[in-house]
Amino acid sequence: MSTPGVLSFTQQAWEQVLAKVKRAVVYLDAACAESLHWGCGSSRLLEAVGNSACYLREFEPAAVGGGAEHPKAVFVLSCLLKGRTVETLRDIICRSHFQYCVVVTAVNHAVHLTANHVPPAAAAELEGQQPVFEQLEEKLCEWMGNMNYTAEVLHVPLLLAPAAPHLALTPAFASLFPLLPQDVHILNRARPDKRRLGNLAEVDATTLTPELLLTIRCLVSGLSSLCEHLGVREECFAVGSLSRIIAADLANFAPAKNRRKTATGRASVVFVDRTLDLTGAVGHHGDNLVEKILSVLPQLPGHTNDVMVNMVELTALQAEEENQNIVAPGCLAQSNDPAAKALWEALLNTKHKEAVMEVRRHLVEAASRENLPIKMSMGRVTPGQLTSYIHLFKNNLKALRNHCGLLQLGLATVQTLKHLQTAKWDNFLAFERLLLQSIGESTMSVVLNQLLPMIKPSNQRTNDDYSPEELLVLLIYIYSVSGEFSVDKDLGEGEEKVKKALAQVFCEESELSPLLQKITGCDSSINLTFHKSRSAMDELFTSLRDIAGARNLMKQFKSVYVPGNHTHQASYKPLLKQVVEEIFNPERPDPVDIEHMSSGLTDLLKTGFSMFMKVIVLSTRLLKPTNIPELLFTTDRLHPDLGF
Repeated sequence: MSTPGVLSFTQQAWEQVLAKVKRAVVYLDAACAESLHWGCGSSRLLEAVGNSACYLREFEPAAVGGGAEHPKAVFVLSCLLKGRTVETLRDIICRSHFQYCVVVTAVNHAVHLTANHVPPAAAAELEGQQPVFEQLEEKLCEWMGNMNYTAEVLHVPLLLAPAAPHLALTPAFASLFPLLPQDVHILNRARPDKRRLGNLAEVDATTLTPELLLTIRCLVSGLSSLCEHLGVREECFAVGSLSRIIAADLANFAPAKNRRKTATGRASVVFVDRTLDLTGAVGHHGDNLVEKILSVLPQLPGHTNDVMVNMVELTALQAEEENQNIVAPGCLAQSNDPAAKALWEALLNTKHKEAVMEVRRHLVEAASRENLPIKMSMGRVTPGQLTSYIHLFKNNLKALRNHCGLLQLGLATVQTLKHLQTAKWDNFLAFERLLLQSIGESTMSVVLNQLLPMIKPSNQRTNDDYSPEELLVLLIYIYSVSGEFSVDKDLGEGEEKVKKALAQVFCEESELSPLLQKITGCDSSINLTFHKSRSAMDELFTSLRDIAGARNLMKQFKSVYVPGNHTHQASYKPLLKQVVEEIFNPERPDPVDIEHMSSGLTDLLKTGFSMFMKVIVLSTRLLKPTNIPELLFTTDRLHPDLGF
C-alpha cells in the first residue's frame, strides 16, 4: 500500500463512489468532475459504469432525466444537500424512471446538522446517527414514486483535485476569498444591533454571515477527513484574518477532536490569506513553463485549473479555426498515464528552458520506442522541432494510443511557445522590474503616471500594447507589491486620471470580455455608459487600496518588497517564502504573525513552534511544490509562480 497522501486520499474516496455506479446514470457537479479529472480520470468512472453508452451528465436543473431503460442513478455532489441542490435533485428524479438512487455528498453529516440549525449539544447526542441523510432518503423514494424503491445518501470526502504528489487543489472552494477591509462595513450593516467592528482583526466566526460560515465549515469538514486519512493529529496555525477563522474552526471541529484522540502522527497546518500577497499570483517573474501554459491557453470548460489543448495537429483536418471544435480538446491532467504524469511533474518543478528540453527528451524517447523515423537534433529547442516530433505519431494509431497523454503535453508546449501572449511575457516582466525600481524611488502617484500612457482604446492598440484586462493585472501588481502608502493630493489626482482613462477604454471596447462584464455589471458594450464604467472604476480602486493595505495588521510580514541598494536591484520576496523561512529558522524568536489556534486547555499551555512536525501549508496561492516541506494545497486556480 502506498504512503498516505493527497493522491491516495482522493483515489480511495473515488473507489467508494465507483463501487456504487455500475450500470447507473451518473450526475456530477463541476467540482467533483474536476476532482475525478485529476484523481483517476473519467475513463475509470466509465469502466466502473460498465455500459457501452456514455451516461455521464452534468448536475444542473436542465439535466436530462433517465428513461425506463435507466433504473439507477448516482449523484456525486461537492456541496451541502440543501436548498437549490435538493430542488435540482427533485426535478431530475421526478422526470425520470429511477428505482434506485444514490446521492454522494462531499460534506459530512455533522455539517448538515449545523446547516439545519441543530445546536451543538443536540448534535453531540446524535453521534453515530444520520437523521438528515435518512430524511433525504425518504424524500428520494417519494420522488421516485414508490417508497419500496431503494435510496442511499452517503458522505465521501471528495475534497481534493491532486495536481501532483505534494500539490492539491480544492475546486469546490475556488470562490472562497479572504475578507478585505471594505467587507467590515458590509458585516456591520448585517448586524446593526451589535457592537460595530473596527477592522479585520476584530472579525471572528460569530460576526460572519451564515452563508460564509457554512462554506468554511464545509471546507473544514474536508480538511478533517484528509487529516484522518493521513493519520495525523494536526496543530492549526494562521496568517491573516480569514485563515484565523478557518484554523480555529478546524481546531474546534467536534468530529476532529474525537479523531485526534487516536491519531498516531502529528502535523502542523498553516493557513495563509492570499490577499496578503497577490503580487506573485499576477506577476510574470516566474520562469516556469506551466505558468505560461495556464496563462495563454483557453480554460477547459467547467474547470478552474486545466486548459484546452488543440489536437487538430494529430488529425487529417486542416489546422483552421473552424476545425478546432470538431476534435475534442486535450488537457494537462493525465491521471492514468505514468509517462505523461512524470513529464507533468517535471514541468511543474523546473525552469522554462529545462522544461522545454524535458518535453523534447520525452518525445524522442517515445518515438524511439515506437521505432518511428526520428531525426535527432541538438541545441535550442524550437516549436517547429517539437511539432516535427509530434507529427511522427500522426499516422500511427498504436503509437497515438500508447503516448496520447505525452502528445497532449507536447502540443500544449508548442501552442504556448507559438502564442502571441507568450511573446508579450517579456514586456510584462520588463515593466514589472521597472515598477519595482520606481516604487523605491518614487511616490505612488509617479508610478501610476508611468502606467497612464499605456492605457489605449482598442482602435489604437497593437499586439504589443496592453488590453484592459492586462492593465488591471498590472494595477493589482502595483498595489499589492507597494503595500501601505500615504494618501495625498497627488495620489488622488493620479488615481483619478487612471480611472478616467480606463473608464473611457472600457466604453470603447467593441465587445466586453467576461471579466469586464463582471466588473461593469453590463453584458454588452452597447449598454455600458461612461457613468456606469466610472462607477465600476471607483469600486475597483477601493478594492485596490484594500489590497495595498492587506498587510497593515501584520507585524513581521508587512512587506513583500525588498528595496534595492548599491549591489542589488529592488526585488519581490513572496510572503509564503517568508512564512516558511520563519517556521524553519531555529534562531528566530516565535513569529508573532503566525497565530496558533487552540483546541483546548492542553494546547493553551503550549508555546513556540516546537510542535511543528510535518508541515502542511494551506493557501489560496500556489507554490512550486519542490520548495514546500511536506504538502501544499490551494483553493485558488493553479498558479506555479512562487518566486523561490
